[in-house]
Amino acid sequence: QVQLVESGGGLVQAGGSLRLSCAASGSISRLNVMGWHRQLPGKQRELVASITSGGITNYADSVKGRFTISRDNAKNTVYLQMNSLKPEDTDVYYCNLLRLGIGNTWGQGTQVTVSS
Repeated sequence: QVQLVESGGGLVQAGGSLRLSCAASGSISRLNVMGWHRQLPGKQRELVASITSGGITNYADSVKGRFTISRDNAKNTVYLQMNSLKPEDTDVYYCNLLRLGIGNTWGQGTQVTVSS
């Protein structure tokens, strides 16, 4: 069973940067999408950014120009470089793996807190 292990969250001042990493254990199919979502308690989980195994990226409007998603297929790892962080980016960030015919797998979440 594939598991997603996230790292890189923490506390940063507004304007600062953080880099999130998510590694998928085990073998995953070549056709997949990896991404990051975020969710505060009581709110709906929303897509932050995603990247296909072929390198096609998608971003929420609120993070375009500030966040960059990338992946290393050899390591089954996805990264989220977050620059120019704002207090409204404070959230729990969840790694996601979407595989054709299998569906979604989620990480445990990592807290990102941006102080003003």
